Amino acid sequence: MLSILLIGVSLSMDALAVSLATGMALRPLRTWDALRMGAYFGAFQCLMPLFGALLGTAVSRAVRFLGPYISFFLLAFIGGRMLLDSRSGAATLPELSGRRMLALAVATSIDALAVGVSFAFLPDVRLLPSCVLIGAVTFVLCAAGALLGGSVPAALGRRATALGGAVLIAIGIKLLLDGI
Repeated sequence: MLSILLIGVSLSMDALAVSLATGMALRPLRTWDALRMGAYFGAFQCLMPLFGALLGTAVSRAVRFLGPYISFFLLAFIGGRMLLDSRSGAATLPELSGRRMLALAVATSIDALAVGVSFAFLPDVRLLPSCVLIGAVTFVLCAAGALLGGSVPAALGRRATALGGAVLIAIGIKLLLDGI
């Protein structure tokens, strides 16, 4: 289970960075918002390896091929909007909508789908407990990351929103380059 724990930490790093950036841009950040971010990211990081294992190798090529492009597009779009908002005077995210969270959760969990495909071929992996552990690790890290991002002084306003947008774009570029 130590290896699954380490996989969970590794898979959650992109979602953690997104949570930090979102926490900086969302004002006021309520504890409920941080828990909600953790829940979205944790749920997708839990479900995607499960789906990957169920889909097996037939989809693995498509996921590995399209995944980086989908992740890049979603993160670049959201990050670009945050950068534009920071320049137009909208210093914070207006809300943490379900659509925004869904897009971010999908974008940061596509690599977990590919990991799930590999789980299908590892006889020693207990699939459901492994997926739950990955999701739980992601939940804790992302909720804590959002709270940490929310502790950045609101006076930074537009700079924090711009930084958050730039971080999302950078993560998207990293995922794209890693996948090519």
